[in-house]
Amino acid sequence: MKIIITGVTGMVGEGVLHECTLREDVEQILILSRKPSKINHPKVKEALVKDFYNLSDIENQLWGYDGCLFCLGTTSVGKTDEEFYKISYTLTMSLANTLAKISPNMTFCYISGSGTDSSEKGKVAWARTKGKTENDLMKLPFKGVYNFRPGYLHPTPGMKNTLVYYKYLSWLYPIVKAIMPNFVSTLSELGQAMINACAKGYEKQILEVKDILILAKRATT
Repeated sequence: MKIIITGVTGMVGEGVLHECTLREDVEQILILSRKPSKINHPKVKEALVKDFYNLSDIENQLWGYDGCLFCLGTTSVGKTDEEFYKISYTLTMSLANTLAKISPNMTFCYISGSGTDSSEKGKVAWARTKGKTENDLMKLPFKGVYNFRPGYLHPTPGMKNTLVYYKYLSWLYPIVKAIMPNFVSTLSELGQAMINACAKGYEKQILEVKDILILAKRATT
């Protein structure tokens, strides 16, 4: 497969990219980033994006890919509802609409989050925005659209972009996993599940943690 990835300068995107580089069934990876990632790997190419809201200048580089793993995201903390909506919904749909136009046989995987509001009517603004994004992505004419809703993500050792506070939380992972197994997964498992969704699909379009764990272990042969 040939895969597009966004958000590799963040913890989740970096971890998902790492899983892609390890997979034999992923032969080529295109990173979309605003600034050079300085990643040197034989599978990896990079397209610098001046404006994620207008991708016309890089459209010719987006042809021929089998999947997009959309890992670009932001926290709602410190942002107005309008600012969060522009980044989380408008930016996501800009790329998705562009890819749906030129590569409708592609699978689009979107990282949403636990607590996303599919009804778009709840009191929590970020959850409504994520829900609208999921719903509108599923209306696009892709081969497949899968919305991933991870809870706590245990980081992959050795990654550069792991958030600092995980140093103080990692010891809790086995405890939380034992108490709330359907709330936690590893970043590695999320990456494997997203790749497997592109390779073989899944019976649900919205994947909670328990689905992520199932799909991560599913063989692709």
